[in-house]
Amino acid sequence: MSESGSKNTGPRQSGQYDKVLRENLEVTLPVFIREVLGIEVAESEELPDDVQHTKERKPDALKKITTVSGETFLLHMEFQVEDEDEMVFRMAEYYIMLMRRYHLPVRQYVIFLRDKKPLMAKSLHTDRLKFSYELLEISSINYRLFLNAANPEVKMLAILADFANNDSYSVVKEIVEDIRGGKESDFAESRYFKQLRIFVQLRRSIEPQFERVMEAVSKFFKEERDFLFRRGESKGLEKGLEKGLEKGLEKKSHEVVANLISEFHFSDEQAAKATGTTVEFVKEVRASLDKA
Repeated sequence: MSESGSKNTGPRQSGQYDKVLRENLEVTLPVFIREVLGIEVAESEELPDDVQHTKERKPDALKKITTVSGETFLLHMEFQVEDEDEMVFRMAEYYIMLMRRYHLPVRQYVIFLRDKKPLMAKSLHTDRLKFSYELLEISSINYRLFLNAANPEVKMLAILADFANNDSYSVVKEIVEDIRGGKESDFAESRYFKQLRIFVQLRRSIEPQFERVMEAVSKFFKEERDFLFRRGESKGLEKGLEKGLEKGLEKKSHEVVANLISEFHFSDEQAAKATGTTVEFVKEVRASLDKA
């Protein structure tokens, strides 16, 4: 990931994407290597991800690969959320450091995660140096490549991929329901949805569809102990809200609103609407979190 926040993405937000990707990397990386890069791996060896000579670099992914045809090389991958003017120089530095340390050929790929055309340079040509790396756009990959995977960590990446002219609401609904289709615990399931919501921020155009889907999947909203309890028009949600209020859920409003702010970054208006509280109450909760 980028070493510092860009003008469009602050350090905290970039850190969120980086955290999710690193948490899931061991599950998602084999899919990228096999399905996206087309590399048939016979043997893979984990390498230290701190590359230091006169300065230290920390690659997003670094492996020693031996293919089924017997070719051995270093695979270096970076996941990028914004255009970075210095990217070509960073990749060139990595290239030289890796070759000097391991004395093996190096293949480098940058996976661009936003649904816009990346403009950063992919090559560097001077009188003495000719260098380039591969720049791949996840938005150009069919979403089913990721959705057909067995693991939720991989399925989540479908939200960033190409919907292939399909209705965006239908695709988002399919992705959400497919991730829910496993037998993971409630804790694991909620983790996936937290991560999915972070990925949705990289594709602002589908945020309204995502919110509609999340409201429609009523099972996601537990009646009594849900951190994302929201009012809805369906009878099931109204019944759950009424039952929750009768049991004293109003006493838990502070905790519910706090989770919406800290975990999902809701605005004051969004949190108030979602929980049936007032904007003034949400502002009080936000102020208490800032003091904590």
